[in-house]
Amino acid sequence: MSELQKIAVAISLNGLGHLEKTTVAPIKPRDGDISYADGTLWNPGSGGGIYYYKGAASAWILLG
Repeated sequence: MSELQKIAVAISLNGLGHLEKTTVAPIKPRDGDISYADGTLWNPGSGGGIYYYKGAASAWILLG
């Protein structure tokens, strides 16, 4: 039951727009993916912040 509660919390936070800060780039990003980079262990180019993946350019673009 504890695992189900953890999953429920994660889903509800995600539904509210919460992003967990990540320390590694997603393995297979898809066009339009959004991720929150920590800026130290994973720095897509402009430090820490929220990025979206632009598949045509194969690049992470800083949103802020």
